[in-house]
Amino acid sequence: MRRTAFIADTTALILFFTTTGIINERWIAGMAWDQVLHARLIGAVLMVPVARPYGLWRDWLMQRAGSGRVSKLLWDSIALVSFQVPIYAAIIAFSGASGSGLVRGILGATLMMLLLGRPYGAFLNWVRRLFGLPPGGEKPMSLGD
Repeated sequence: MRRTAFIADTTALILFFTTTGIINERWIAGMAWDQVLHARLIGAVLMVPVARPYGLWRDWLMQRAGSGRVSKLLWDSIALVSFQVPIYAAIIAFSGASGSGLVRGILGATLMMLLLGRPYGAFLNWVRRLFGLPPGGEKPMSLGD
């Protein structure tokens, strides 16, 4: 079960954030295509060891979310920004972003991750279901609800 969770979380992270990373790096940070490729290759390599820890971090934070949409959106966004933005900043800096491009890239990633927190959380739960796993971070239902 642990191996399946690792594969599911890694698959979800790589698919979702390779796409959004390309958009941010090319059109918001203004990085050249070779820098985008470099950032995505580094990102893919780094996503493998951080995908499952992020999934666990998200699950832990999502236990604090209420049943409402706003609460889930807020907690998913907090989870994503707090875990992924520092890693992303290092990736694009190492890939050649500097000065105002680096700042724009970090700010763009922060905004994107605030907006994409819940969509990614839903995508992660969908991928987990495809792998036969329960969604993470959801409070279990009880007979009293």
